[in-house]
Amino acid sequence: MKYDYLIVGSGLFGATFAYKAKQAGKKCLVIDKRPQLGGNVYCQETEGIHVHQYGAHIFHTANKAIWDFVNSLVPFNRYTNCPVANYKGELYNLPFNMNTFYQMWGVHTPEEAQAEISRQQSAIRTQLGDREPANLEEQALMLVGKDIYEKLIKSYTEKQWGRPCTELPAFIIRRLPLRFIFDNNYFNDPYQGIPIGGYNALIEKLLEGIETRVNCDYFVHREELDGIADKIVYTGPIDQFYDYRFGKLQYRTVRFETETLDTPNYQGNAVVNYTDRETPYTRIIEHKHFESFGQAVYDNPKTVISREFSTEWQPGMEPYYPVNDERNAALYAQYKALADEETRVLFGGRLAEYKYYDMSPTIEQALLLFSHSQN
Repeated sequence: MKYDYLIVGSGLFGATFAYKAKQAGKKCLVIDKRPQLGGNVYCQETEGIHVHQYGAHIFHTANKAIWDFVNSLVPFNRYTNCPVANYKGELYNLPFNMNTFYQMWGVHTPEEAQAEISRQQSAIRTQLGDREPANLEEQALMLVGKDIYEKLIKSYTEKQWGRPCTELPAFIIRRLPLRFIFDNNYFNDPYQGIPIGGYNALIEKLLEGIETRVNCDYFVHREELDGIADKIVYTGPIDQFYDYRFGKLQYRTVRFETETLDTPNYQGNAVVNYTDRETPYTRIIEHKHFESFGQAVYDNPKTVISREFSTEWQPGMEPYYPVNDERNAALYAQYKALADEETRVLFGGRLAEYKYYDMSPTIEQALLLFSHSQN
C-alpha cells in the first residue's frame, strides 16, 4: 500500500485527523470532490474580505486544550458572537437577556423580567395540565412564554426546518437559556474567535506537508482509491458509502445569495436573524464583521453580505443539518451497524455520523478517532 490512510474529505475532521497522523509518522492522502480544500469552513476572498462560502463559522469552546491546539497553528482574533433579531423592523438582542426583555416589554430589572416571563409560562402550564409538552411549540412556550416565542422563535424555526413548530419534536428545543443580565454574548464558552487570516489559514496549517487531491470524487474513483491505502477515513454521507441500501437519510440545506455592496457597513453586525414569516431568508451574514472591529470596519469601502435560505435537501445539494426524527434515527442505526463491523474504514464527522457538530467537537472527535485507531 502506498499510504497508511486515505482520508475522504478535507474539512475540519479530515484535516485534523491527517495532521495527527502525519505527526505520528503516517503517510496520508487527503482527497476532496470540491475544487478547494477545507470543506464547509472554506473562505473565498472577495474585496479583501474572507467570505464564509458555506455559511458562518464561529469557533467557540470550553475546552482549553482544543483552544490551545488551534491557536498553536493559527492565532485567533477576539470576535464575540452577538447576533441581532429583526422582527418586522423591530430589533432585539440575542440570546434572550435583559436587553431583549427591555426591548420586548420595557422592563428595567431582572425581577420585572422574571415576573413577566412567569406570568406567560403559567398560562401554558394551565393549558397543558399535567402532561408534558408534545411538540416544539408547547416546549418553547413553557420555557419563554408567548411574546418571545411568537416574535423570536416560531417563524424563524419554521423557516429553518420547513415544518410547523407543532410538528417538530419537543427535544429540539429542550433548553432556551434566559439571562437576567445585560449580556449579548451568544455563547457561554470562555474561548471564542475567528482565525486571523480566515479559516483557510487553519486548514493550510493542518494539511501542511500532506499530499492532497481536489476535484477527486471518491465514488468515481473508488476501486482505485480503495487499493492504495491500509485504512480509509471516511467523512462523507454514510448512506452514500453503502449505496443507499436502506434508503436515503434526510437533511436540511442552505442556499446562499451573496453580493458585494458599495458601502463599508451594511447592517452593523455579523449576524442578523429575520424572525418574521414574511422575510423568505432566515438571516443575513455580513462577513467583514468577523475580522474587522470598531472603526476598522470603515477601512474597506466595500462589504459582502450573504442571505441564507433554508430548504429541504435534494440530491446534488450540500447536506447541512440532519433531520432529527424517528424515521431518520432508525435508518441511521441500520447504517451505523454496518459501519461498526468495518475493520478497515473509520467513519467520522457530521455526515458520516449523521450528527450536527460544532467545530470544537469536530476537532475533539477527530483527535479521539485517531487515538483509538492506534490501539
